[in-house]
Amino acid sequence: MGVVEVLDAVQPTRAGGWKVDVSRGDRNGRVSSEWFNRPDDERYLSLDDLWANVKGRSERSRSRVVQTADIRVEAARDSAERLDLVLPKAHEPVAPTHWAFGQLASIVGAPASYLRQLPAPLAGINLQYGLTNHRAEQVKTFETEDGRTELRAVTGPDYGRIHDFELVEAVQRIAGNGTGDTRWKVPGVLDWSTGVYNPDVEISRDTTTLYASDRDVFLFLVDDRNPIEAGKLADGSPDLYFRGFYCWNSEVGAKTLGMASFYLRAVCQNRNLWGVEDFQEIKIRHSKYAASRFAHEAAPALTRFANSSPQGFVNGIRAARQQVVARSDEDRADFLRKRGFSKAESGKIIEKVLMEEGRPPESIFDFVQGITRLARDKTQQDARLDMEGRAKKLLDRVG
Repeated sequence: MGVVEVLDAVQPTRAGGWKVDVSRGDRNGRVSSEWFNRPDDERYLSLDDLWANVKGRSERSRSRVVQTADIRVEAARDSAERLDLVLPKAHEPVAPTHWAFGQLASIVGAPASYLRQLPAPLAGINLQYGLTNHRAEQVKTFETEDGRTELRAVTGPDYGRIHDFELVEAVQRIAGNGTGDTRWKVPGVLDWSTGVYNPDVEISRDTTTLYASDRDVFLFLVDDRNPIEAGKLADGSPDLYFRGFYCWNSEVGAKTLGMASFYLRAVCQNRNLWGVEDFQEIKIRHSKYAASRFAHEAAPALTRFANSSPQGFVNGIRAARQQVVARSDEDRADFLRKRGFSKAESGKIIEKVLMEEGRPPESIFDFVQGITRLARDKTQQDARLDMEGRAKKLLDRVG
């Protein structure tokens, strides 16, 4: 099917980067959402700095299983808002974080939003009643010492905690510091005016994609100095991709652990991913055996992707380009109708390809790109995801 061509990163097709076509493939806004919502104190410039923060936090933490009936709620008389908990065999009260308070309220069946509106003494009475009469009897606490002891999480007794630093360490094994000391690094930026993606952008608070808060971590890295050619564009120039992945975790139960790997054509200033293909995702709930699944499934999958050859992906794209399925208007309409597209949708898909390629769709790849472009026009997320899913299934069936 052809040899995979990984272009030399020191010989870009244009000074400062590579020309890419972001009209193809999917747009993924997950990283952009993280980027938009993270304050400066949750942004890190290297994996080493991020690891030091979350590792130190874990070293100052302890977890234990306690009886809910043995938890005593205390409300400070001089503060209408402060509420502390006294745990069994603890030497001092612990202050629940906003997240932990919500977890505790949920466990005992109390509405957290309502309790937060009450004066601390009254909220304490309600919470104490729920703890004393809680049928499940046991919870697992996660306390962190940082000047004072904070209660960061309250979960069920079988909660399988994967520490945030464990995920960061798994990424460090393949990405080093995440700043370019290996092929994996914080991404560059697409110049919309020229269509050129520049991988060499200074890592700053505004451009970094390494995040950690008191309740989670999120990391996004790319191999964007080694573009992969998987065919040609309509003008004969190479259709270039980069490898990328993002992963996330919450040691306090705010999120699952997960990671997603994919190929993409560019990352813009707002950290949207453009031209995404072959998106694969793994999620692991923090159940009793979560740590074992992370060690034997998720971490090895990340390493395999980082070290694998892109030849399978390239061959799939090339096969889709070469597999002609329609040579006439009747063939095109019939091909789309058999895959559940309406007459109106079929017309729009064909029109999209005609506008972009200067010819009607013929190959599987043409139809996939047309469906993907139409999906971007959908205003309702469910409709967009459904159409993107149908495009992916069509591409997956090639060969």
